[in-house]
Amino acid sequence: MIEPSVVEVANIDPREAEKFDALAARWWDPEGDSRPLHDINGPRVAYIEARAELADRRVLDVGCGGGLLCESLRERGAEVTGIDVADRALGVARLHAAESGLDIEYRKITAEALASEQAEAFDRVCCLEMLEHVPDPAQTVRACAQLCRPGGQVFFSTINRSPLAWSLAIVGAEYVLGLLPRGTHRYDRLIRPEELAAACRRAGLEVREISGLHYNPFSRTVRIGGAPRVNYLVHARKPD
Repeated sequence: MIEPSVVEVANIDPREAEKFDALAARWWDPEGDSRPLHDINGPRVAYIEARAELADRRVLDVGCGGGLLCESLRERGAEVTGIDVADRALGVARLHAAESGLDIEYRKITAEALASEQAEAFDRVCCLEMLEHVPDPAQTVRACAQLCRPGGQVFFSTINRSPLAWSLAIVGAEYVLGLLPRGTHRYDRLIRPEELAAACRRAGLEVREISGLHYNPFSRTVRIGGAPRVNYLVHARKPD
């Protein structure tokens, strides 16, 4: 359950950073360990772009990993900053952006630390598939709200904490189909939609929409909409 923290602390689990560093060399392989991310990336970006103008906007990707989302946002004309705490993943992100001729700023820093430097500096803040990997997701939600300018928009995506999500996103994806390395997700860190919505409201955000993200690993197709039974997206806005 997401509970508000009383004191801001380093919101990092070193074991999670190590997991993503271990994936770094294969991050851009669409048939490798990051295959699901490649499959859902286009639909995620389309979802964001349909709700928030990207061209010439300052956009932050929190937990950017190897830069998959960052590059797609940059290709749509956004001025992009990506942040993460996984060294090797950031190295891969910088190298791939350079090879692709894309100007993207990458920094090793937490959302909380960046919020203390650049409060209300970004028009759009994206935090996708990241909240379930930190000890205190409410703290990250609050930092994302602080980083967003008034009138700006924030996007989250994560996994519901439900028996269906356990069976599909953990048992199915990690242990049966091998779409993700075993141990990628911990069930106790998954987040129910109502918990994330409450954390957004506590952080001063208006929740505009909660949409299920439905991924078929066999056809490699994605549909966004409907009930948030397993994966889901949250679109929020910071009031003017």
